[in-house]
Amino acid sequence: MRVPLPDAFLAAPIAHRALHDRAAGRPENSRAAISAAVAAGYGIEIDLQLSADGVAMVFHDEDLARLTGSEGWVRDRSAAELSAIRLIDAADGIPTLTEVLRIVDGRVPLLIEIKDQTLVPGGTIGPLEAATAQALSGYAGPVALMSFNPDSVAEMVRLCPALPRGLTTGSYDYQDYAPLAPDICDRLREIPDYDRCAASFISHEAADLSRPRVASLKSQGARVLCWTIRSPKAERDARRIAENITFEGYLPPVS
Repeated sequence: MRVPLPDAFLAAPIAHRALHDRAAGRPENSRAAISAAVAAGYGIEIDLQLSADGVAMVFHDEDLARLTGSEGWVRDRSAAELSAIRLIDAADGIPTLTEVLRIVDGRVPLLIEIKDQTLVPGGTIGPLEAATAQALSGYAGPVALMSFNPDSVAEMVRLCPALPRGLTTGSYDYQDYAPLAPDICDRLREIPDYDRCAASFISHEAADLSRPRVASLKSQGARVLCWTIRSPKAERDARRIAENITFEGYLPPVS
């Protein structure tokens, strides 16, 4: 069953990886960035990776180096270990999804991107999706789920049938989307899995919004979000097609 994207996701702009600003002590996906977005009234987009002990962690990268200075894969550390690894320019470590839900507490919409676990050693569809569903059980605030991997979204149809689901989509340029194979890029570029995933929205790469398939889906009722907007001009351009933006690096008005 296709679950409509709530209107709340089309109102206030959505802060990409929360309202992050490393100079202000708020790195991406951090507790401080989450709290700042809530206080400002923005929607929030976050990313999920899986810990070694099966906990959904709010973290973008598969490996730890860029955001923590530590070496290794996220999936090789327990949730307790990850929580103890301090984020660069933050006062604390990597939060769990459960912790973030507690901070947000339904006050603003939460757009959750499930990162593709098939691209990491031993990765597969299922464990992160199950951990996500477990953390979301009983949460009453506005939530929407999405992933670049349509198999992940299809799994969430089974696990969270009452929650709205979408696909994160883009140009699938061979170089930019490596290590995806060219034939996979060619397939995913035209968003063929929208109906299979019972999706109700896409979050599309802003520079590729003019793609005819985006217009076709929109004409059929799909809600169109986009990523990632970094200036007022880029926002104006994107809103000619997209119904809302995911932003970073500036503060768009909250309507």
